[in-house]
Amino acid sequence: MLTPRKKVPSLVVPTLTGDTYDLSKSGGERGSLVVFYRGLHCPICAKYLSELEKLVPQFSERGLSVIAISSDNNERAQAMADKLKAENLRVGYDLPLSVARDWGLYISTSRGKTSLGIEEPALFSEPGLFLVSPDQSLYFGSVSTMPFVRPHFSELVGALDFIIANNYPARGEYTGEV
Repeated sequence: MLTPRKKVPSLVVPTLTGDTYDLSKSGGERGSLVVFYRGLHCPICAKYLSELEKLVPQFSERGLSVIAISSDNNERAQAMADKLKAENLRVGYDLPLSVARDWGLYISTSRGKTSLGIEEPALFSEPGLFLVSPDQSLYFGSVSTMPFVRPHFSELVGALDFIIANNYPARGEYTGEV
């Protein structure tokens, strides 16, 4: 389990721009917003990432780098980016499922074709969203066992304004006896 204020696992994936995303070298002034999505087969992911695409400039204004990552291959990741008409959103792909698990993501098995008629991969990770501080420690994390009910990016923008204005610390860091 990831713990706020503790270092997150390493994260290095190729991106659609032809370079490599390395979390340890890619953060903004206030860190990184890392969004793990299920893949091209997921219609909810497409809608979710469309919202993120529109808000990337607002996250950037607040000092965060933003990336969306899946275990899809290059071709499927490009198809998702094309579907989104992504101009602002950096998209990573080929996430090893062992790394997904290190990040606390749940892994699912294929159920065949989705409502979009797209075949699910044999194995893929379920969604997760993480705010990572510049020192590579976890500030905020949310994972799901399902494609439904994810944090809203517009609410996160507002929360960032509060966090920045009040120097609000990461919470949930206590790991002692209860």
